[in-house]
Amino acid sequence: MRALGIILAGGNSSKMRELSNKRAIAAMPVAGSYRSIDFALSSMTNSHVQKVAVLTQYNARSLNEHLMSSKWWDFGRKQGGLYVFTPTVTADNSWWYRGTADAIYQNLKWLKNSHEPYVIIASGDGVYKMDYNKVLEYHIAKRADVTIVCTECRDDDPSRFGVLKMNEDYRIEEFEEKPMVSSSNLISTGIYVIRRRQLIELVERCAQEDRHDLVKDIFIRYKNLKRIYGYKIDTYWSNIATVESYYKTNMDFLKPEVRDYFFSQYPGVYSKIDDLPPAKYNPGSSVKNSLIASGCIINGQIENSVIFKDVYVGNNCVIKNSIVLNNVYLGDNTHIENCIVESRDTIRANSYHCGEDGIKIVVEKNERYAI
Repeated sequence: MRALGIILAGGNSSKMRELSNKRAIAAMPVAGSYRSIDFALSSMTNSHVQKVAVLTQYNARSLNEHLMSSKWWDFGRKQGGLYVFTPTVTADNSWWYRGTADAIYQNLKWLKNSHEPYVIIASGDGVYKMDYNKVLEYHIAKRADVTIVCTECRDDDPSRFGVLKMNEDYRIEEFEEKPMVSSSNLISTGIYVIRRRQLIELVERCAQEDRHDLVKDIFIRYKNLKRIYGYKIDTYWSNIATVESYYKTNMDFLKPEVRDYFFSQYPGVYSKIDDLPPAKYNPGSSVKNSLIASGCIINGQIENSVIFKDVYVGNNCVIKNSIVLNNVYLGDNTHIENCIVESRDTIRANSYHCGEDGIKIVVEKNERYAI
C-alpha cells in the first residue's frame, strides 16, 4: 500500500476515572480477549499498511508490553514493521508530547525518512473494522488535502467529538472540536488521510507557531484554506474514552450481530495470544448471554456480563450486567451488578457491589496472597 500508518495512543481521559490510573486508554481490555489498540492495528495490517508507528506516552507500560512482539499483527517483517515511539530527551528537546501535532513533530525524522506518499492517522481508542484502501482511493479521487473519516453519532453525546458539516460534494464546511452545543450529528472518528509531505509541512509550521494540537491547530484552522473532505461510514464504530461508552461498547459484544461482524466476518481482528486453557464451568454454575474468556473458572451465576481472562468466580456468586477485567478473584457469595471490576483485584467473600446511579467501578486495593 502507498501509505504508512500513525496510531495516536498517548492520551489520557479523566472521564475514565479509576480505569486509567494504571493503563493508557489504548490498552483498555475490550470484548473479553482484546485491547482497544488491536482494532486500529488489525485494520492497518488488513489494509496492507506495512509500516506503522504507535505514539505512546501516558501510563504506557502495559501498552508497551502488549506491543512487545509485532508478529501478532503480522508486522514482523524486514521492510517496514511496527515502531513504538515514546517521548525522548534529546539535545534539542526535553518536552513530553504536548499534543497530537507535537507528538508527530517530535518523531518527524521517521516521517522524513519514509518514502510512502500518504499517511493514515488513527486513534488508539476506537473499536471498528475498516479498509483504509477505500479511504485512500476516495482521498485521491477527490484530490483532497485531508480526508476525515466520519460517522453519524447515534447513542453518544456528539459534544465529546469533533462535529462536522459537509456540503453536497462532501467537502467539510464547518468543523468544531468538542462544542458545548452541537448542531450536527456527524462526528469525526479520529481517522485521517493526508499526503506525507503536506503533513510534514503543516506540523513544522504548527511547531514554529507554538501550537500543538492536530485537530484544532491544523485541520480546523486550515479548513477554509485546504481541501478537506469527509468520508462517511455506516459500519460499527465506537470510542471508549469514557466509562459509560467503555461499558456500552463491551455490552455491544453480547449482541449476536456485533460478535458476528467482528469475530466471524473477514477480515479478522488480531491480538496478542496468552497460553491459557479454555474456560471451566464447574457443576452448579450458570451462564446466560455472556462472554467468558479463556483461563476462567466459573462456579456461580453470570448473566449479561463480559468476563475477561483468568477470572475465578467463587461459589454462589452472582454477576449481572457487569464487566470483570483480567485476573480477578471473586470470593464466595459475592454479588456484582452494574459494575466494572478492575483487573487483578481480589473481592472478599460475601461482598456486595451494585451500581445504582450509573456504572460503579470496583477497585479493591489489596494483595492477593495477603488474604
